[in-house]
Amino acid sequence: MQLIDKRLNPSGKSLPNRQRFLRRARAIIRKAVSDASADRNIREVDGGGAVVIPASGIEEPHFHRGAAGKRGHVLPGNREFLEGDRLARPGGGGGRGQGSQAGQGEGEDQFSIVLSAEEFLDFFLEDLELPHLERRRLAVMKSQGIRRAGYASSGSPANLAVLRTMRNALARRTALNRPSSEDVRALEDELERAERDGVSADEIAALRQRLDQMRGRSRGIPYIDPIDIRFRRFEPQPRPVAQAVMFCLMDVSGSMTEHMKDLAKRFFMLLYVFLNKRYEQVEIVFIRHTDEAKEVDEDTFFHSRETGGTRVSTALKEMARIAAERYPIDAWNIYAAQASDGDNERADNPEAIALLSEAILPICQYFAYIEVSEPDRETAMSSVWKAYENLGEDAPAMRRVSTRADIFPVFRELFARQQEGAGA
Repeated sequence: MQLIDKRLNPSGKSLPNRQRFLRRARAIIRKAVSDASADRNIREVDGGGAVVIPASGIEEPHFHRGAAGKRGHVLPGNREFLEGDRLARPGGGGGRGQGSQAGQGEGEDQFSIVLSAEEFLDFFLEDLELPHLERRRLAVMKSQGIRRAGYASSGSPANLAVLRTMRNALARRTALNRPSSEDVRALEDELERAERDGVSADEIAALRQRLDQMRGRSRGIPYIDPIDIRFRRFEPQPRPVAQAVMFCLMDVSGSMTEHMKDLAKRFFMLLYVFLNKRYEQVEIVFIRHTDEAKEVDEDTFFHSRETGGTRVSTALKEMARIAAERYPIDAWNIYAAQASDGDNERADNPEAIALLSEAILPICQYFAYIEVSEPDRETAMSSVWKAYENLGEDAPAMRRVSTRADIFPVFRELFARQQEGAGA
C-alpha cells in the first residue's frame, strides 16, 4: 500500500516542502545539474532552469507487505499468463522503452524540476573550492551569521528560554518563601484529621487560619511571573575571513585563433562565476599579454581584440610586480590561472621558467595552466608545456582543452574539493 498526500500545500508551506525535497534528492539533482551544465553556454551557467531526474530518485515512502505474508499466484482460468510473467505497461508506457514495439522493454519515467539561478549554482559549485585556502593575517572582518549573546527579558516567543525562565521562577519563589503545593496539601490533610479526630475548636480555627494564610501567600506569589521570563538573544558575529586573490593570465597573441581565445575566455568566465559565488573576500586581477603584459579591467579582459607577439614572461613578471605591491603573502592567499596556446618565443622560455619557479610558485597556493588548441588536430607538445613539465613535482596543475565540452570537466578537475589529508 502506498500513501501519497495530494492535498494542496497549506499557506506558507510551499518553500519548506521544496527545500525538504531538494535535500532528499540532493545527490540525484547534483548529477542532473552537472549533466545539464555540459550543454550550456558559459554565460548561462548561472541562469537556473529545468533539470530532468529519473522518477526512481524521488520515490515516495510507502507501506508494503512483510516477507512472511507475501505470495503470488495466477488466477484459475487464465490461458495467457504463467506465474512469474512480467506484464507490459498499458499503451506502451510513458517511459523510455528499450523495445521497438509498444510494451517491449523496460521504461524509466522522468521528473523535471525547475531550479532558480541560486539553486542551480549551489548544486553546480557544491563540491568545488580553492585548494589550500589558509587563514593568514586576517585583516578583514566580515559579519557572517549570528551567535548566542546571553538572554533578554523580551523577544520572540520562538526564542523563549524555558530552562532559564523556570530557574528564575524557582529562585524567586524560594527567596519569597512561597508555600509549595505539597505544603498546602499537608496542612489540608492535617486539618481534615483534626476535624475527624474531634480536636478542640480553637485548634481547628488556628489550622484554618494558617491554611488561609498559606493559600493567600501562594496566590500572591505566582508560580511564574513576567519578570522571570527570559528569551535567548542573538547578535551578528564578526568573523575573520581569509583573503584571497586570483590572477587570471590570458595569452591574446597572434598565434591564438578565435576558437582558442573563445575557449580561454569561457574558462575564465566560469572561474569568475565560481569565485564570486563561493567567496566574498576574493579579489580578481586580470592580466592580458602579447609580447607585453598589462593589468586590465574585466570588460577589456573578455572583449578586447588586441593582438601581437608572444612573451609569456611578461605576464609572469606583471603578476609578480602586482603581488609584491598589493598582496603580501603574510596576508593573502594567492592563486593564478594561466591560459595559452603553448607558443612562446624560444629565447623567452628560460626567463619564464625562472620567474615561475623563483617568483611565482613560491608565493602561490595554487597555479593552474590551461593549454587551448584547435579541435581534432594532432599537435606536438608545446614549448610552454614542456618547460612547465620540466619543473617536476613543482610543476603547476596542467590541463588541455580543445572543445567547449572539455571546459566543464577540466574546471571541475582543477578545483575539486580535496579530501582530508590529500594533496592538490
